[in-house]
Amino acid sequence: MGSIIKVNEYKDFNNNAIMTSDGAGNVTVNASGLQNTPMVSAYMGASQTVSDNAQTKVQFNTEEYDTDSAYDKDTNYRFTVPSGKAGKYLIYASVYLFGNNNDEISFETNIYKNGSAIRREFEAKSSFSAAAANGKNQSVMGILDLSASDYIEIYSKIDVNSGTPSFYGNSGATNRYSVLQIAKMIG
Repeated sequence: MGSIIKVNEYKDFNNNAIMTSDGAGNVTVNASGLQNTPMVSAYMGASQTVSDNAQTKVQFNTEEYDTDSAYDKDTNYRFTVPSGKAGKYLIYASVYLFGNNNDEISFETNIYKNGSAIRREFEAKSSFSAAAANGKNQSVMGILDLSASDYIEIYSKIDVNSGTPSFYGNSGATNRYSVLQIAKMIG
């Protein structure tokens, strides 16, 4: 037979509340090391025309949520770790890279930390026919150690034989073609 411990507040040795309960089963985690915040989910609200074969910052300009106001969707298109929120972060980005029919396209998507590429996905030339789609999603992901004031940006590059390439944006409420998601992991 097991034992039951009933409490409404867990505290550490310095009397700091680690977790509290309202008595109805709703628990609030107070210790920042146990919280999965900050969390960000952003997407491109419109397509972004880019230069051919040039690393270009992806403009995720629409937020679904940003728990700590840590993502700048208006100017820099970057996530900055807030003070007191250092730790391991899961970073995921997917960019729909768009070219032209009857073209060969190569793709590259990078996670940048403090201005330098640290994760990269690359695909060599892929052929697209008139009957096929003109591009594809490319995803990049990583779990990174980040300190306060570190910043994360996503850059992509598309190389086409002709025409003007773009990063494809949102085409409706349920179609998120290019997305960025960031979450602090526990610890």
